[in-house]
Amino acid sequence: MFRRTKAPHPQETPSLAQPAPATADKIASVSVPVSATAGESRSSSASTMTPSTAVDVFFLTFNCAKNFIDVPVFATHLHTALKQRAELPDLVVFSLQEVAPIAYSFIGSYFLNPYLTRYEEALNLAADVLNNPEALEDAPGGDGAISPLTRATLVAPPVYTLVRSKNVGMTAILLFARDPKTVADVQEAEVGFGAAEMGNKGAVGLRIVYEGVGSDKSSEMTFVATHLAAMEWNLARRNANWAAIMRSMTFDNPEKILQPRKPSGSSSGGASSSADAQEAGNGRASVEEAVRLLHNQVNEESILMQQRLHDISVFKPTSHLFVGGDLNYRISATSPPPDADFPSLDPESEHYYPQFLPLDQLTRERLSGRTLHGLSEHRIEFPPTYKYDILPAESSTLRDPLNVRWKFAPHRYPSWTDRILYLDIAPWTKARLSKATPEMKVHSYDCMPVVSSSDHRPVFLRVEVPVIDKVDLIPPKELEDGVSAATVAEWNLDPRMKLPVTIDPEAWERRAAARKKEVMAGWSMFLWSTQEGALILGTFMVAIVLGWWLYQGW
Repeated sequence: MFRRTKAPHPQETPSLAQPAPATADKIASVSVPVSATAGESRSSSASTMTPSTAVDVFFLTFNCAKNFIDVPVFATHLHTALKQRAELPDLVVFSLQEVAPIAYSFIGSYFLNPYLTRYEEALNLAADVLNNPEALEDAPGGDGAISPLTRATLVAPPVYTLVRSKNVGMTAILLFARDPKTVADVQEAEVGFGAAEMGNKGAVGLRIVYEGVGSDKSSEMTFVATHLAAMEWNLARRNANWAAIMRSMTFDNPEKILQPRKPSGSSSGGASSSADAQEAGNGRASVEEAVRLLHNQVNEESILMQQRLHDISVFKPTSHLFVGGDLNYRISATSPPPDADFPSLDPESEHYYPQFLPLDQLTRERLSGRTLHGLSEHRIEFPPTYKYDILPAESSTLRDPLNVRWKFAPHRYPSWTDRILYLDIAPWTKARLSKATPEMKVHSYDCMPVVSSSDHRPVFLRVEVPVIDKVDLIPPKELEDGVSAATVAEWNLDPRMKLPVTIDPEAWERRAAARKKEVMAGWSMFLWSTQEGALILGTFMVAIVLGWWLYQGW
């Protein structure tokens, strides 16, 4: 199907914008500001925020390959992405996959925090430079160029506050806000795709209510970070992973909703008995009428229960949904043969990468209704984001960390595995607000340059989310004025109108059990597969032997 006439040549990463050249010494001299507490935020940044009809969101997904990032380098690429708009975004969301080694990820907390903290440092370093370009002019080695690599020290509170971080195994989500007071009612959800539903792969979500500065309106948003099944031939499993997100990832325990309602109080029961007796005595009630009333009551309770289950799913009708991660969809169902043609970044090449986009599995499966139901994706104008082989620098003295030498790995078809999708404004909302024409305004959907710590490129989405009254987001229960029956039939295909799957009521408890298994597995792997664990085991064994020797001598 594909044929490679020549082996792929080493290439240099084309930057989104050409940053100032930097050396390893300059990187080493960068001083990263220490994170503040959750209550702190930059006052100058918050004060510039004005009432708005939209929320500016920056969503980034990155497969970290279980490595630490180089904070100044990552901050430089973030800086280039963020400066495409004059203002900093209100919210920043990081979806991170393979964020740390599996043992550290399963244990979490103390072992995972050093990996996550670096992303907070990189974000605030990039935002700090954008907020204070004048501070760079006198920085050692700086020439006024706005790049985090040219500044040495800038003492200031961080621009962004980490509102919430959450992980399921090696998949994590970080939510930052310029003003943490604007974020309320944070909810969490998670699901694992691994053995016994553990989180070596899985999905984790945050749901928030954003209350804009100086505005009485709010906007509810749901962010999902996920890592689906790998390998070219695992298409069906990737689709099944997405189905598990729809079915099992809920923001509350479904059992609470499905529990049978308690019987009514004695007063209402007495009134009902009295009414029944009166009806029987008067002879006006019939068996058919009683059955009809009972059927109506059961039907109303069932509809209410389905609405409540819908509201705890990822497809809550009044919430804007974003899904980003290493979705792992490829351009082929098989590994490439030795002579396969690979996408090229050269516009003059006959294999220029846009020609390979029609082969993308995700687009085909999504449009066929087999995955990412109802979600939209902005047009892709960036090269494949996976899989990269990092090449050594031509000379240690000429090493440029911003321009990594790479080639596509020969055993994997280069593919757009890292993606960000979203739910567009519901059609019934657009119909109700036809004069205002609300829209998800995408400003950029792009990838960052290759970094030496991963075989994936980071991908980011910058979008303005309109603030819409909740009443206009609620799906119609009956035919509205000016809306045809055919239009309503089309609306019924929207997952906010009707869930594509049935919510699994036992998934919440199974996930809690899987989490306990993760902790046990994490500690086992830590003790038997890491140097720190070997040291602990060795110390423990020495203590046992020493104790036994002392006991015998006593």
